[in-house]
Amino acid sequence: MIQLTINNKNISAAPGTTILEAAKQNGINIPSLCYMEGVHKFGSCRICSVEVEGARTLQVACMAEVREGMVVHTNSKKVLKARKVLYELMLSDHSQNCLSCNRNQSCELQQLGEMLGVTENRFSTSSARESIDISPSITRDLSKCILCRRCITACKGLQGIGILDAQNRGFDTVISPAMELPLGAAKCAFCGQCTIVCPVGALKETDHIARVWEAINDPDIRVVMQPAPAVRVALGEMFGYPVGTSVTGKMATAMRELGVDDVFDTDWAADLTIMEEGSEFLDRAIAVLSGKKAVLPIITSCSPGWIKYIESYYPQLLPHLSTCKSPHMMLGALAKSYYADKIGFDPKKMFTVSIMPCTAKKFEASREEMVNRDARNVDAVLTTRELGQMIKQAGIDFRNLEDGTFDDPMGQSTGAADIFGVTGGVMEAAIRTVYVLVTGRELPFEKLHVAPIVGLDQIKEATLKFENVLPEFKLFEGFEAKVAVTSGLAGAKILMDQIVVGNSPYHFIEVMGCPSGCICGGGQPRSEDPDVRIKRLKAMYSEDESKTLRQSHLNTSILAIYKDYLGKPGGHLSHELLHTHYVDRSKENE
Repeated sequence: MIQLTINNKNISAAPGTTILEAAKQNGINIPSLCYMEGVHKFGSCRICSVEVEGARTLQVACMAEVREGMVVHTNSKKVLKARKVLYELMLSDHSQNCLSCNRNQSCELQQLGEMLGVTENRFSTSSARESIDISPSITRDLSKCILCRRCITACKGLQGIGILDAQNRGFDTVISPAMELPLGAAKCAFCGQCTIVCPVGALKETDHIARVWEAINDPDIRVVMQPAPAVRVALGEMFGYPVGTSVTGKMATAMRELGVDDVFDTDWAADLTIMEEGSEFLDRAIAVLSGKKAVLPIITSCSPGWIKYIESYYPQLLPHLSTCKSPHMMLGALAKSYYADKIGFDPKKMFTVSIMPCTAKKFEASREEMVNRDARNVDAVLTTRELGQMIKQAGIDFRNLEDGTFDDPMGQSTGAADIFGVTGGVMEAAIRTVYVLVTGRELPFEKLHVAPIVGLDQIKEATLKFENVLPEFKLFEGFEAKVAVTSGLAGAKILMDQIVVGNSPYHFIEVMGCPSGCICGGGQPRSEDPDVRIKRLKAMYSEDESKTLRQSHLNTSILAIYKDYLGKPGGHLSHELLHTHYVDRSKENE
């Protein structure tokens, strides 16, 4: 251990520890801005500068490593003066329309100014770059960018894509795609991980709040709203609840109090997705086992960020994708067909709103493939953050709401649908149903959880052996289905490269575009809790385990819609409304 002194306090630190880390480990807070623990350190903002005795200049604490006998001062006159000047210089090139910024009161730059005691800006702001880039999912405001480069790390280091980088030099530096192209002209997956790490309002979801309010306030429009599984374990954070608190009932009540006409649940459509996707897997597996031609592994298609990624970077593998739409698109399609017919309402006057943990869902809703019977499946997508903003705008006292329920006929769901929000959840939900359909028996796992694919590892795998199968599935006798799960596009690349070179051992692959899955999607509330992923994951599994029915094929509402309307999984009407196709985007904007 290395012995050093920080602010007259004798401390020990392991070799390789930075001054910032050593200080934090000993209860000393050094302010920082561009630094994110375990994710990003670059030293660009220099706010964490400290004075080290014997050094000619101030040292950047997030980059400088501790040395034996080092004496550090974090609050000397020299340090405090430098931090204020550095902060003021950042403000000089930063738009200061704080009251109208969506990050007002949750902006790290604001919070830093308060911490540093900055009450005025001595420098002109005329140099602030005025440029807005609006894509279907993400909006960039370059006038607010502080060049911290966190977004570069999220895009390149975390997701393995790297469409964002520093362009030009000196005062002309901007963070953007190559040649300063707009996001929509680059091969961006629209995953939104950059919006999570941006400390200011330079990167945010493209706003849909105004169009939703307009629809709600139009007496001729019937508004249907549906929340994704992961929303219910994160929305509460915007109202002071501890991370990982499930607020399902209050969320349903809040949506109703916003003035919407029908409050359905995307969980219902997640159960429907399992029926369709499970059937598709069985059909492909049976074809292969009987010597016919079919494409395996089949890959899940619930994550629109992942879909845009494979369309852009691995278009030759598109036949491996399930043809199923994502759950909220299925519900939107059925709301404007099955439900509209059921209540005798014109689907062209129905406005469907999805509440998603994901920014890429906004792009998905705009795809030309997501239209049935001249009506767009989903008209607007709000992130979890946007729903929280709307609830606050409406003056709803969220914490004192009664627990509500979802409306029929698209409000009932099983526990299998809840775990769609975590990495491995879609695969586990599918296995729960497929195994029973093939063998007639329950899964041989504790509490139905397929243990090898539970957790937050980048890539997880499991083998499911089918024995003593039902007569109609005799081809499956002794078949060992190998499955893989990954979250984050860097992990997806590893699995796709295996398929490209022909050595993939898997039959079924689940890919979620965001690391850890939807619980940490690009539209979720930002959290400083280091255990946020684990807490939200546990909350999702608690939602699952709290339900009486925990397998999708047991959802009586789903069985009813097949009996009364769709016919059977994979049938003609199901294919018309619930399935789609994908396109090669590899040459777009080249």
